[in-house]
Amino acid sequence: MSDNFSGLSITVLLPAGRLPLDMMKTAHELAEKYHFSVYFSLAQNMRLINVPESAVEDVKKTLSALGANFKSPGKFPLPRICIGKPYCNLGVVDTEQLSQKILARFGELKNVKAKFKISIAGCTIGCSWPQNTDIAIMATRRGYTICAGGKGGVVPRVARRIKRRATEAEVLDTIAALVDFHDRKTKTKQRIYQLLDDPEFPFPAI
Repeated sequence: MSDNFSGLSITVLLPAGRLPLDMMKTAHELAEKYHFSVYFSLAQNMRLINVPESAVEDVKKTLSALGANFKSPGKFPLPRICIGKPYCNLGVVDTEQLSQKILARFGELKNVKAKFKISIAGCTIGCSWPQNTDIAIMATRRGYTICAGGKGGVVPRVARRIKRRATEAEVLDTIAALVDFHDRKTKTKQRIYQLLDDPEFPFPAI
């Protein structure tokens, strides 16, 4: 395969970073058939790169039959998670389960404004980089710490703590408040750190 980028890119969304084995097998077969590459992104999605334009419809149709969902504007962002409990001996919570609960409540929202990200860490070590994420959820033995307004990039910012010792229900309600605020205040792509100093921001730093 040529090193030159001459095809299209298709991103398959993988909730909690889990890739079903049948989808893995089929993606491999399609990659061999159409001579494209498979890249697993830091956002825990599967990106098919250099897909020939003539193959896009077949690739999407084939993977859709296995339940694949594809990245597109307006979709609620999948939380980035660490492996969590029970797979990590430091994990306090099952991060996949919390991610599923977040998506069950918010995953069907339409026309979600860009651009914010969510991260879940199963402990305060934060292997999923919560402190540089727009909405950060870190599990502790006394509940969840929630932070907002972090980002990476050329000028990184550390997220501001807005909740401590929160219950799971409070986590979901806090996300709801932040998403609603972001939607009301955003006209174009905007990260939450740009809204922290708005007088109507719903949570003080603690």
